[in-house]
This record gives sequence, C-alpha cells and structure tokens, in this order.
Amino acid sequence: MQADEFEGQVVLITGGARGQGRSHALAYAERGADVAICDRCADSEAIGYLLGTQSDLDETKRQVEQRGRRCVAGTVDTGDRAAMDAFVALVQQELGGIDVAIANAGVSDGAAITDHPQALWDEVVGSNLTGVFNTVAAVAPGMAERGYGRVVTISSMMGRSSGPNMAAYCASKWGVIGMSKSAAQELAHSGVTVNVITPGNIDTPMVKNDALYAKVRPDLDSPTWDDAASVLGQLHAQPIAVMPPEDVTRVVLFLTAEASVHLTGIVVPVDAGWSTRTSA
Repeated sequence: MQADEFEGQVVLITGGARGQGRSHALAYAERGADVAICDRCADSEAIGYLLGTQSDLDETKRQVEQRGRRCVAGTVDTGDRAAMDAFVALVQQELGGIDVAIANAGVSDGAAITDHPQALWDEVVGSNLTGVFNTVAAVAPGMAERGYGRVVTISSMMGRSSGPNMAAYCASKWGVIGMSKSAAQELAHSGVTVNVITPGNIDTPMVKNDALYAKVRPDLDSPTWDDAASVLGQLHAQPIAVMPPEDVTRVVLFLTAEASVHLTGIVVPVDAGWSTRTSA
C-alpha cells in the first residue's frame, strides 16, 4: 500500500479515543487522510472497566495533527442516532464528504443468563449493535449520493460463535454481521462497500483490565494479566493471548483502499486462528 494511499480522503472513526480506534486514526493520517474521531468519553455503570476519556480523545487528535493532518474530534454516544447524524454533518462541514467510515466503538462485559442485568443488555447491545447501525446509517446517504464510500464494521470472533455468560455480547456482534451484509447489498449499486472484521483478543483496555482478569480466573484472588493470559490464549489457535491493534488496522486499511472495490459483504477474521474452529 502506498504511503499516500488515502491522500485527500476524509475518514471517520468511532471509538477513536484509544485502542484500535487510535491505531486506525494514526494509520490513516500517516497515509494522507484527514480524520474525524468520536468517543463517548464517559464510563458506564453497567460495564466493569474504565472506558475512554476526554483526555484520551484529545491525545488521539493531537497525534493525528502531529502527522500534519486535520482532525475533528467529538464527544458522541454512537447509540444516539441524532448525535451521530449531527457529528457526521459537522465532519462534512469541516472536512468535506466522508470517504471512509470505521464503526469501531464498542464495549464488552458479561453475566449469567439466569441473573442478567437489563442495564448490561441495554448497554452492550446499544453500543455494539445500535451504535454500529447508527454510524452506517449516518454516513450512507452522503456516500451513496457521491457514488463512493468504504465502510468497515467491527464485530468479534464471538460474532461467529458463542461463550458462556456472553449472551448480550454475542447477540450484538452476531447482529453486526447480519446488519452489515444487508447494508452491503443495499449499497452495492452506489459505489459503496461494507465489510466486517472479527477480531480476537486485542491488546487494549477492553481485554487488559482487572474486571476481566477476575472473570476468567475466579479461582484466584486479585489475578493479574499473567494469570488471565493463560486462559485467554486458549481462545486462539496460534500461541498468543493478545494481538496488537495494528494487526486489525492493516486489514482495515486493505478493506478501505480504492482497490477493494469488488469486496463487499465479506467477514474477515483477525483472530489468531479462532475461526478454524467454526463452520465456513
């Protein structure tokens, strides 16, 4: 891929405060794109780990601009359709038409189905599925009108499988795949592609947090990452517990390049071989 592959393009990334979102934002900036990022910048009582902050979002913006590109940053809850529509309108006003959209924002937590809080279901499905739908629905009209667009949605390896205590998460991530394939069909005649990535364990705060350590190692008091890694690594076929966000970024870039024009509605696993255990 050329260093100026995305020169002159505008890229919107949700969940851009840290983790995968920041990795994507910096990669596009390095390849010539102006970048719009948004994040909720607030914790959720239903989720057991700390979410991205305003300082995180500001730091991503600083690093994009340090690379010589323009950046619009907004505090937005993707689960709020009106807020997403307003952010897209702001980006179009400040940077121009959106060429690429990465629906990356999401959360992860779980509970037993026999004692599942409604608030946890609402939060996980609202962020992971409704938020992705809102992002795609907000950018699709402009892309279709201009006759060009690249959309990537982020599901999960759990979007093609299941796990105990993960009803809400699996439902949301399975839903992302179905919704994205439907959108891909709708937009296929308008020059817009929609594709899905299903990551495995990625080295971000969604995976590296004390709440998750306690869930995967309930046999220990105050388990550490080293304690949890031995369990989480079993989810991958390759001998690795987590992958760097850049592994996902490389596939995001590939799916949003102009040359990917005839790839739409596909699901690409970046999961260290987890998908070898699922059906085709």
